[in-house]
Amino acid sequence: MLVELIRHGETAYNREARYQGQSDIPLSPQGRAVLKPAPFCPEIVYTSPLARARETAQILFPGAHLVPVLGLIEMDFGAFEGKNYKEMEHDPAYRAWVEGGCLSRCSGGESKEEFCRRVCAAFSQLMEEPTERLTVVAHGGTLMAILERWGLPQRGYFDWHVPPGCGFLLEGGGPGLRVLWQTDYRKEPPL
Repeated sequence: MLVELIRHGETAYNREARYQGQSDIPLSPQGRAVLKPAPFCPEIVYTSPLARARETAQILFPGAHLVPVLGLIEMDFGAFEGKNYKEMEHDPAYRAWVEGGCLSRCSGGESKEEFCRRVCAAFSQLMEEPTERLTVVAHGGTLMAILERWGLPQRGYFDWHVPPGCGFLLEGGGPGLRVLWQTDYRKEPPL
């Protein structure tokens, strides 16, 4: 089975280094403009239900049937959502979270463990679909959670980070997904 995991295109929050989490932020005009249609179009594309993932899937795969999967939604950053690190650099709750490796529960949100468990449960169900190619458009954190668990060669969570509009083509199933190559659906490098 081939599996393609794609991060949504750029939003204004990405450009401003803001935590988006589960806030429903659309693609920015620049984010839409740099995306290009994929050279293939699967019949079904699984997406996060958030606008930025759906919009990306519509641009990359026009004509595909989009199936929203709630479990693929980005991490809930709670009180940190909508803010960037500069705005919170003196916030004790934020500093404690960052100094703890971003593992604990965000103030009013999810812990990394809760988030990864939710995402991996949703993705595991998708892996059971009878298909030769599984295509998912979601969020950076969602991809990192999936790949930390199944990606081969094994890497840490943050080592799977990719820019908006990029992702991975993988092969396999069962105990692991072997990376074939990194994908890039941008017309040009971001400015």
